[in-house]
Amino acid sequence: MNADQLPLEGMPRRLYSCTPSRLNTWLDCRRRYRFTYLDRPQPPKGPAWAHNSVGASVHNALAGWWREPYERRTPLTAAILLTNGWIKEGFRDEEQSARWLGRARDLVSGYVSTLDPSDDPVGVERTVATRTKVLALSGRIDRLDRRGDELVVVDYKTGRRPLTQDDARSSLALAVYAIAASRMMRTPCRTVELHHLPTGEIVEWRHTDESLERHLGRAEEVAVEASAADERYREAVAAPPPSRSRAPRGAPQGPAVRVPPEVEALFTPSPGPICSWCDFRRHCPEGLAAGPDRNPWDGLAD
Repeated sequence: MNADQLPLEGMPRRLYSCTPSRLNTWLDCRRRYRFTYLDRPQPPKGPAWAHNSVGASVHNALAGWWREPYERRTPLTAAILLTNGWIKEGFRDEEQSARWLGRARDLVSGYVSTLDPSDDPVGVERTVATRTKVLALSGRIDRLDRRGDELVVVDYKTGRRPLTQDDARSSLALAVYAIAASRMMRTPCRTVELHHLPTGEIVEWRHTDESLERHLGRAEEVAVEASAADERYREAVAAPPPSRSRAPRGAPQGPAVRVPPEVEALFTPSPGPICSWCDFRRHCPEGLAAGPDRNPWDGLAD
């Protein structure tokens, strides 16, 4: 923003519109944040991950199962929904895809056999939203239950890593979902649950009003940082780009958008083992050096 465009004192500040995923991406790696949410055109991503295909297929089947009439909420229906909606991207070959289809069928049919089909959740794949003086936050909850006089946020997990209570306690996303659901429904919501389908384990955490406020305060801190960086970025890319020669054919492909070094410094990478799984790894020298390449199916528990 130019000096002659400074906001007048007392004027409302533009809210930072975000999802929990956007906030967590800023915390995980600011360069990936820039590639994901700011660069347009977005740098090309790598191939799809098979473990993401499994997760999305399972989530879609469970959402569809709750939308079925009571008499069709059976394990067989869950298996059929999973089969009909199976996502094949990222697998090594058809044989691996078929094997994981069978495993995923067992996951969803086994999980729904533990549920009461007569229950009716308050929401399935329910979008919730809330605002503060700093941010406008929205997101989608896998399932929102009513237990007595309170609401409970339920999040499905299909990864191979066992979960701990700390995963539920420390989750920024689950906490802000609870806050948003409580405000929208005008009903207390303090309990969050992670349902780990591979083990059948349910990990629960019950927040206090104070712990929820701490999470919301952290979300606002991230929003202030990211919003300021976003503004600097937009100012930079709006300016006429400096002339530069075309990269030689065959040179490594970099991000499509170039920004001044002082703005680039706002989006420094956070190299680590997770870089091997980043969709934008090919565009990040630090990420390439941080760990080995991964095959799209390496995240599966084969």
